[in-house]
Amino acid sequence: MNAQLRLPAPAKLNRMLHIVGRREDGYHTLQTLFQFIDLNDHLTLAAHDDGEIHLTHELSGVNHDDNLIVRAARLLQRHSGTRLGATLSIEKQLPMGGGLGGGSSNAATTLVGLNHLWQLHLSLDELARLGLQLGADVPVFVHGHSAWAEGVGEQLTAVTLDTPWFAIIHPGISVSTLDVFQDPQLTRDSRPITMARALQGGAPEWRNDCEAVVKERYPPIAEALDWLAQHASSRLTGTGACLFAAFETQQAAQAIAQLAGQRWPTWVARGLNTSPLHDALGCL
Repeated sequence: MNAQLRLPAPAKLNRMLHIVGRREDGYHTLQTLFQFIDLNDHLTLAAHDDGEIHLTHELSGVNHDDNLIVRAARLLQRHSGTRLGATLSIEKQLPMGGGLGGGSSNAATTLVGLNHLWQLHLSLDELARLGLQLGADVPVFVHGHSAWAEGVGEQLTAVTLDTPWFAIIHPGISVSTLDVFQDPQLTRDSRPITMARALQGGAPEWRNDCEAVVKERYPPIAEALDWLAQHASSRLTGTGACLFAAFETQQAAQAIAQLAGQRWPTWVARGLNTSPLHDALGCL
């Protein structure tokens, strides 16, 4: 067997994020709006028949066998019973600990891509259930559509959001999601809202309940958020470290990104309702 695919692993933004409770197992229940953007890692997946899974480029600080890409491939192997293997490589653009969903997106692209390469014919629902074992954000990347999410983020309802241009700033540090969710000062009792109300957008619904804790724990993020707030309505994505502002035009987003780029890594990206991963597979 000699087959290969190069596929995008897109970033996401949390347009809003409310923490509405905490389960007995320690996981938090939330409400959020996931939106894809046209900023991607890229994975190359090459199938072979020796049954081995190998990632060619290890990420700094992450052991080979602990990488979500490797774990996703081996999970799919075990679940499907296939005897096929794969060599996987990644072109990394999304920052680790940035709140853009990079690791979860990498895992989802591995599941969806190898399902195609290995000709397993598993449904997206089945792949999403597998992905949930790897992380709460993996299912939305598997399904590949902007979504209203509840539970721990796995209860998804596809929605259509506006598609502005975003200026995205990375303050140059990595955030520990675990530390943020364990912080005693984290708001955990936001009143649940309906999806319809969330889709209306704007304050106070479009906020991120993690923001206050993250700003307190990570002064560089607070500095960047305060800077961006002087130019536009700014918000943290996920637990950070990245933050963003929405603009009607690419030119407006580029103007702010150019200013921010004098101090921090920045990107300009377009909001999307369908994942570039699914667009790419649809063209095969």
